Amino acid sequence: MAQTNQYTKVLLSKKTGKEVSSYSDGFGIAYDPVSKKQGIVDSKGNITFESPSRGSLSHIFKNRFILYSEEGNRRKSAIIDEKGNELIPSEDQDFNTPWWSKERIIASKQGKEAVYDYNGKLIIPDSDKIRFAGKDAFFVLKDKKWFLYDFNGKQLSDREFKDDYSFENGKALISNEENQSEIIGKNGQTLHKFSKNVVDMNGYPYLITQNKITGKYGLIDVEDNTIADEIYSDITPEYFGKKEYIYLRKNNKVTIFCKKDQKLYPNNFKYVYPLSNHLFRVYSDKSGQSGIVDLKGNLVVPQEYDFIKNFTVSGKDFIYLKKGNEEKFLDNELKNILNEGDHVIGFYPENLIIKRQDQYYRFLTASKSVLELKHVKQVRNQDLEYFTILNEYSKPLVCMDDAGLYGILDGKGKELVPFAYEDIIAFENFENEIVVKKEGKYGVLNFQNEPLTDIVYEKFTWMKEVLKLNKDKKTDFIYFTRFRNDAVEL
Repeated sequence: MAQTNQYTKVLLSKKTGKEVSSYSDGFGIAYDPVSKKQGIVDSKGNITFESPSRGSLSHIFKNRFILYSEEGNRRKSAIIDEKGNELIPSEDQDFNTPWWSKERIIASKQGKEAVYDYNGKLIIPDSDKIRFAGKDAFFVLKDKKWFLYDFNGKQLSDREFKDDYSFENGKALISNEENQSEIIGKNGQTLHKFSKNVVDMNGYPYLITQNKITGKYGLIDVEDNTIADEIYSDITPEYFGKKEYIYLRKNNKVTIFCKKDQKLYPNNFKYVYPLSNHLFRVYSDKSGQSGIVDLKGNLVVPQEYDFIKNFTVSGKDFIYLKKGNEEKFLDNELKNILNEGDHVIGFYPENLIIKRQDQYYRFLTASKSVLELKHVKQVRNQDLEYFTILNEYSKPLVCMDDAGLYGILDGKGKELVPFAYEDIIAFENFENEIVVKKEGKYGVLNFQNEPLTDIVYEKFTWMKEVLKLNKDKKTDFIYFTRFRNDAVEL
C-alpha cells in the first residue's frame, strides 16, 4: 500500500513498540525507551541493527547511516549500512554529508580531510582541506593552494586558486591571480574576465558589479559591456520563476532591466513584483494597496486593491485581484472571467473552486463552465497570506456537508478525508497535519487521511512547529512535516 513516510513511522512505532524517527527510503531509526538504545528498522518492522549502549545513529539516506559511539571522553564515528557493517571504520572523525550528495562524503580527522564514496572507497586521500564545489566537483587545499578535482578524484588542472568557490550550472565566479573578477568553467578554464568588480552572477549572462570606493552597484554583460553605471544602491536578479528581469534601485525607485530586449525601464514605484505578460504588481507603503503597471511603468490597473497575485491554471496565466468583497480573475487581455459576486475559495493547477450564489463549484477556466460540488454546504476560507514562493496553490479544502459533518476535498472535488467529523482544524502555513474532532475528542490525521494518533485527546495546542496533545494529564507531541509526504511502499 502506498503511504507517506510520516504514516510509516506511526505504523512501525506501533509494530515495534519503539519510537521510530527519520524514516525514508525504506529505513528509519528506532529508539527503545527500555534499553535506551537506538536501532535501524526496515519497512517491515525488523530491527536490523542495534547501537551500542553509548552510541547513537544518524540516517543519511536509504541504507547508509552514521554511527556515533563514545569511549571515555572521546566520540568516534563510522559510516555503516543497515546491518551495522562499517563501510568507513570508526575513528575520531566527523563527516560532511550534504543533503544533495548521495555519492560522496568528506571525512575529517586529525586535522586532515579525505573523500570517500558511500561504500568506503577512498576517492581523494588526506589533504589540508576539502570542500564541495558543487554537485560533481571538489576544491582541495594543499600547501595553502586550492586545486580543482572531479568526483572521481582526478585533478582537473594544474591551476592554483586563492580560495574555494561554488559552481552553479557549471560556472563559478572567482577572483583570479591578478585580483580580477573571472568566471570559470567545470575544468577551471577561463570563460570570462572582467575589468570591474563582479559580486553576483545569478543574473547570468548579466552580472552585478560594485564600486569598491562608493559601494554602489552597476550591471554589465559577459562581454564586459556596461549596461548600467555603478550608481545604484541595490541590484537584485530574480531567483525564482522565469528569471526574466533584474531590478535596480536608486532613491526609492526601481529600474527594471528586461533580459529579453536588453533594455532598462525606469519606474516611479518603490516596489514592483513580476506577474505575467510583462506586467508587475506595484505596492504603496502609504495606502497598503496594490495596482498593476506595464514594463514602461504605465498604470493599467488602479492602485486600489488589497491583494494581487498571478496564478497558472490549465497552462494559462491569470491575475487575481481582491478589493473588499470584489474579486476578479484576469486573463492575458486583462478581462475578468468571473461573474459579479463570485468568490474564489481555492486556486489549483487544473481549476478554481468558487462560491456562486451560496453554492460551491469547480470553475474550469478554459471553458468558463462550472461543475457543482454536491452536498457541500460550507467551505472554510483560507488566508491569502498563505501564498508564497513555496506555496503556489491552495491547500485541500475543509468542507462541511448537508449533515453538518466535516471532511476534506482536493482541488478537483475528490474526497480526501471523509465527512465524518464534528470539526476539522487545518493550520495556515503549509503543515500536512490536521486536527479532527469526533465525539468530543481530538486526534490528528494528515491530508492523505492517515491516522497519526487515535482520537482520544481532551485538548490540543498549536505551538509553531509542533502540536501539543493532552489526555489524562499526559502530553504527547506531533511534529509538523511541512508537507514532506513522499510515498513509499510497505
